[in-house]
Amino acid sequence: METNDARDRIFARIRAAQGRPTRPSAGEREAVADYLARHPQGPRPPVASDLAEAFLAQAQRMASTVDRVATLDEVPAATLRFLDSLNLVHRAVAWDALGPLPWQAAGLAVECRPPVREVEADHDHGDLVGITGCFCAIAETGSLMLLSGPATFASAALLPETHVAVVPRSRIVAGLEEAFALVRSERGELPRATNIISGPSRTGDIEQTIVLGAHGPYRVHVILVDEA
Repeated sequence: METNDARDRIFARIRAAQGRPTRPSAGEREAVADYLARHPQGPRPPVASDLAEAFLAQAQRMASTVDRVATLDEVPAATLRFLDSLNLVHRAVAWDALGPLPWQAAGLAVECRPPVREVEADHDHGDLVGITGCFCAIAETGSLMLLSGPATFASAALLPETHVAVVPRSRIVAGLEEAFALVRSERGELPRATNIISGPSRTGDIEQTIVLGAHGPYRVHVILVDEA
């Protein structure tokens, strides 16, 4: 909230220097929406007929692993399968909206809270697994779009070594243009932070060798939910 307030104060000073009201008027917002609607788009790749299949294929190309389930209630069991395949811990933090899923029945200990770093944790290695949803997923790039908020804390996707993302099929869009159009239609404006995640964190800064997990998770595992 403090970051949003600081941003609003900066914009208000700029608008005041231009002799305009502190806040954008309805007419200004309508003019922007009209411009975006009429502005011709540049060339784009063809849109796949099956956005879900295109998203999963592209996510794998970006070094994410993927799974697919029919219902949300199957997500805990799918998460356990993935963690067991890599001998990872059965403990995770998750977004609040995912709390009601049957984690305990699947053999997982899941807490709905932001992760803590190793130095702040009671156990040895901090929170190693973070489970999130997403605002939407982008078929063209295999990316996840996350919008920050009190119940959608970005840290669950950025701090743990392993990020498990639950993606409803209904939230897959063709490209980045559709993703931001969805933000405008559903939220009106961007939140404090927008994260677009395309596979595990990586860098090639050292001798041009790709290293995973340099600035975030070593692993990104996508669970696509067909019913949601």
